[in-house]
Amino acid sequence: MGAALRDSDGKLSLTTRIMIAMGAGLVLGVILNIAGIEAINTHLVGGFFGMVGRMFVNALQMLVVPLVFFSLICGVAGIGDIRILGRVGGKSFGLYMATTGTAIAVAILIALLVSPGDGFVMEGIDTSGVTGREAPSVWETFAAIVPRNPVAAFSGGEMLQIIFYTIVLGIAVLMLGERSKTFVEACEYMNELMMKVVQIVMAFAPYGVFCLIAKTFTEQGIGLFMPVIAYVLVLVGALLLHLFVTLMLFLKLFAGLNPITFLQKIRPAQIFAFSTASSNATIPVTLRCVTERMGVNNSVASFSVPFGATINMDGTAIMQGVATVFLANVYGIDLGLGGYLTVIAMAVLASIGTAGVPGVGLVMLTMVLGQVGLPIEGIALILGVDRLMDMIRTAVNITGDAVVSTIVAKTEGQMDLAIYADPNAGVITSDDLHIDEEAEHVLADAAHKPAE
Repeated sequence: MGAALRDSDGKLSLTTRIMIAMGAGLVLGVILNIAGIEAINTHLVGGFFGMVGRMFVNALQMLVVPLVFFSLICGVAGIGDIRILGRVGGKSFGLYMATTGTAIAVAILIALLVSPGDGFVMEGIDTSGVTGREAPSVWETFAAIVPRNPVAAFSGGEMLQIIFYTIVLGIAVLMLGERSKTFVEACEYMNELMMKVVQIVMAFAPYGVFCLIAKTFTEQGIGLFMPVIAYVLVLVGALLLHLFVTLMLFLKLFAGLNPITFLQKIRPAQIFAFSTASSNATIPVTLRCVTERMGVNNSVASFSVPFGATINMDGTAIMQGVATVFLANVYGIDLGLGGYLTVIAMAVLASIGTAGVPGVGLVMLTMVLGQVGLPIEGIALILGVDRLMDMIRTAVNITGDAVVSTIVAKTEGQMDLAIYADPNAGVITSDDLHIDEEAEHVLADAAHKPAE
């Protein structure tokens, strides 16, 4: 246990420092919320903590597009066979849909058994200003995957469009054969370079996580949970059940791997997801955990991880299921079997092409509620606690991404089991951030060397 907490230099490991920072931020946030000192909350929390937290999330997000692009180009070139790429894509899509469907079905079943919202009294709840969003058709969703303007897709971070364009580009690279060798080598270098930038950003993670958690709990506190405590308890229970039971059963049944090892190695990505509440912002960390900690080949991970960050919404689907039952009980509306089957279908379809950013679950929920005839204004009842719930369900989402990536890699023979079994594989140490002085001088000399 002690070895797992420390790196090769005997210092606390990065994951341990991040967890300590998260705990300290939570405690400080609750204390500041209870104290309610306006000057501190405004300048320290809203000002300094907000600035550092936003800078940290921005730093993660700046890595996503270039990392996905270069990693996926290398992955497609590494596979070398379009049929295998199609098989990887098909398996990933099928598993993501299966886990999402299972997640919401189990969530609805648990919610129906516990029945949160029965006897709820709406007092002092502002239900104004909540607007719905019309659900796009399946055909519109799939048509939007093809970008009209690749540059706009890259600048806007439209992940499905970026994946589509990059795969098409990667296929063209394969078709050009030997002439693409230099380009692929350049992409491999850029991929390694971006992973090194990930390490640099992660070195500052404890400070970013501390500020994000402290700000969230200072602003939210624990008092908001009281009116909807039944909803919160059922939702958290369903999320944890899916994370520790359902997903681990998928991993054991389809890949035959040890779930305990998996949970230990995915922990850094879960912490980042919890802190940022964004699957997309967590992509760099998830990719690193899946490839360097678990031994999944980049040819699989470079596709399945960003793909999952966009279409795999297990945690969000669970929220929609529990929220639908809760609001149906609050308003005294019996949805019946047909209504709940509609909720399951809508949640699975709505997850495709929905951005992995904070708060998107509520947008998706308006679609589901509108489809089954529940008042959209009811979302106001759960708005107060949604930020904290979003943090938990994002951690569940990225865990599902990693599970599917691992299963696909294992079944395709694209996984190094020795790395998976090694508890120290891929752990960031102080050596990873060391700058070689001799290499610095060599690069400086090369930069100042006159052109021949």
